Amino acid sequence: MPLELTDDRMCYICGKDNPHGFRLDFEHPEKGLLRARVVFRKEHQGYKDIVHGGLVAAVLDEMMVNLAWVEGLPAVTAEITVRLKKPVRVGRPVLFEGRFDKVGPRAIRASASARDEGSRGELLATAESVCVRVPAIRQKSA
Repeated sequence: MPLELTDDRMCYICGKDNPHGFRLDFEHPEKGLLRARVVFRKEHQGYKDIVHGGLVAAVLDEMMVNLAWVEGLPAVTAEITVRLKKPVRVGRPVLFEGRFDKVGPRAIRASASARDEGSRGELLATAESVCVRVPAIRQKSA
């Protein structure tokens, strides 16, 4: 049975209709590259003033899979490896980038990074994923 995907704009990371989510705004400056800036808030922390690593991982994941969608290659994440290198601080602007490493007929290998914009681009986290290509999704009816 094929997976039926419907975008109801409620994704916690990118959904514009989710009042509790991040509602990321993406920049697609060139083929194979997607960017977004996030300033995490206090309610996103794990330990005091440090962003929960799971939320950092979720944004890294979104950067890779959303790049596929933006470039007309619908896909879902099948595997992800995340490396949390330094603490991501609450209230600091973080630049996330997603890139393609290899695009195949069935799978896409991608990578992503998170850098602190306030400290000379210090690398905070990285991720690699395998995304499986899927048929296009249904859009929510207006």
